[in-house]
Amino acid sequence: MTMVQAIRSALDVMLERDPTVVTFGEDVGYFGGVFRCTEGLQAKYGKSRVFDTPISESGIVGVAVGMGAYGLRPVAEIQFADYVYPAYDQLTSEAARLRFRSAGDFTAPITVRMPCGGGIYGGQTHSQSPEAIFTQVCGLRTVMPSNPYDAKGLLISAIECDDPVIFLEPKRLYNGPFDGHHDRPVTAWSAHDASAVPEGYYRVPLDSAAVVREGAAVTVITYGTTVHVALAAASETGIDAEVIDLRSLWPLDLDTLVASVKKTRRCVIVHEATQTCGLGAELLALVQEHCFYWLEAPIERVAGWDTPYPHAQEWAYFPGPDRVGAALKRVMEVR
Repeated sequence: MTMVQAIRSALDVMLERDPTVVTFGEDVGYFGGVFRCTEGLQAKYGKSRVFDTPISESGIVGVAVGMGAYGLRPVAEIQFADYVYPAYDQLTSEAARLRFRSAGDFTAPITVRMPCGGGIYGGQTHSQSPEAIFTQVCGLRTVMPSNPYDAKGLLISAIECDDPVIFLEPKRLYNGPFDGHHDRPVTAWSAHDASAVPEGYYRVPLDSAAVVREGAAVTVITYGTTVHVALAAASETGIDAEVIDLRSLWPLDLDTLVASVKKTRRCVIVHEATQTCGLGAELLALVQEHCFYWLEAPIERVAGWDTPYPHAQEWAYFPGPDRVGAALKRVMEVR
């Protein structure tokens, strides 16, 4: 399956399995979503369970919070992550706090799906990576898969979770394999991409990272699209790097990160979003706090530029294998 097909399969499984599951958003129903993640689901499950909404992100999320509080498990789609900001108050002030402010009487078991990142020449308002603004909100879970298998299993787990889950979907990975380079055709997912997606029900834990490449020289911590960039950099430099795919950005599988860095004694952190105040800053702080006496080189970060999204220079903006490879070489040169 492609990631689009895996996401559609997860929704299909849960709509059939649980009558309280509904999904909705702009163009989600008849049209099947801009990226076709919900294609065919309205015809199969009807307009009361798969339906279109007005162009109102705050309304979409507000309705989802109300549905969740009264027993449904809504899956709301924000058409592009760039559009989520009008709904940020609903997510942070309502969904994230509902369990706490009601002393557990109400929960917000909602999943908010949104395509994120660049790679489709969508320009400044269709290409952002806003994950950091969600990971710092107490009460929200934030997830970003890097392959079809994880996408389906994580989405099923998100829908079944009683906490609100932000489910970020990297657009560059939607319709096929990616080897870390934008200018190289790839015809098949490699083994680490976990493309063999079961048809039925299965779960991937929401708080578990995956070691997608074992190594002993340096730990690379990453997620989403840049998992593939990191794998390409490790292969092309010949450095024995251990690559960790976070999968769940928050809560974080800190034990896996700490065990790896204590083993390799070096660390590089990679993500597509801007560097300043990005998730990498928190990851760096945690590694420093827990692994200081084991580190043999400064921790490196490789990220997007601290600029508004540069449409004309999109592929230069992304951390590519060359930039990640240079960071790997720098940490290895420290003795």
